[in-house]
Amino acid sequence: MKPQELLCGLDDDPNNGGSNNTAFTNLLRYERQAPVRQISYYVCGEIQEPQYYTELFYTLRSAGPTDLIYLHLNSPGGDFDTGLQIINNMQASEAQIITVLEARAYSMAAMIFLAGNDLIVHDNCQLMFHTYSGNFAGKGNEQQAQVVAIASWFQKVMTRICTPFLTKGEIDRIQHGSDVWMDSDEIRRRLARIKRSQGKTVSRQRKGLPAQEDRKG
Repeated sequence: MKPQELLCGLDDDPNNGGSNNTAFTNLLRYERQAPVRQISYYVCGEIQEPQYYTELFYTLRSAGPTDLIYLHLNSPGGDFDTGLQIINNMQASEAQIITVLEARAYSMAAMIFLAGNDLIVHDNCQLMFHTYSGNFAGKGNEQQAQVVAIASWFQKVMTRICTPFLTKGEIDRIQHGSDVWMDSDEIRRRLARIKRSQGKTVSRQRKGLPAQEDRKG
């Protein structure tokens, strides 16, 4: 006599059509493929007026979550409004933005570099951060009001974009006229420190510790 088979979930009642002998052929995989685009822009030389960058703006805004957009940087900086519009579009984009430092990125170009989702640093590169410069027109009281408003605005922009890469003390010194320079070694050291800090934050959150403890250590 054959040993009795124990079948769970199969109907072997002859009154219901007999035994179900359908062979199990393994699990089936269902896959959906999405197109992946890799797009590169080279931001080289001085950053000009925003009307020259509308194609970049549109690409950032219209890109999908599977797209990769590389911004290769070698720039002394330039128009603040253009740089800020680039950063705002980067932050609004669904794509993965990779900024690549290929030589130097000064002033506004340095902030564009920090706005990427992933940051790549080649050897022998430089970043430089400093305060804004500009010309003011109008009556004396209007110029004074404009200076105060722009100074406050610039400090908020720099704090949001550059923290925690720059310390609060460094941002304050920049606001008062100091320049902050760093080479590839220092840039990588700071990025590694941020990555380690973010790893600790994730680990602590998984353990259910309060958020304020993430600032310690």
